[in-house]
Amino acid sequence: MLVNKYYTITELTREFGVSTRTLRFYEDEGLIHPERRGRTRLFRPADRRLIQEILRGRRIGFTIAEIREIIQVYKEPPGELGQLKLLMKRVDEKREDLRQKRKDIDETITELDNIEEACLGRLAEIGVTT
Repeated sequence: MLVNKYYTITELTREFGVSTRTLRFYEDEGLIHPERRGRTRLFRPADRRLIQEILRGRRIGFTIAEIREIIQVYKEPPGELGQLKLLMKRVDEKREDLRQKRKDIDETITELDNIEEACLGRLAEIGVTT
């Protein structure tokens, strides 16, 4: 006999370290669709996997809109193939964005180092030691 496994919102919030508000937000955004029994939300294993992927997407910087687009592509033709191609495109875009941010941060750190060096030089000129 096959028993349907459901997860409660409490179980999933504990497992993933998120608030109930987060899961309700994902539901309100149409990213997940738990079953309802009265006021109780029951999450299927597929919902759990989807939450896992949503959180992964958020961790690497995808917006809710980008995650929604990736999920939607999976549900419509060409299905998984389209989803994988879109995901690869989004990953490339995100990677390039992060590389640019890293370059910008490195340049800013260099500029801060230069400012600090100039300040220390000027302090030495006016006879102040640090």
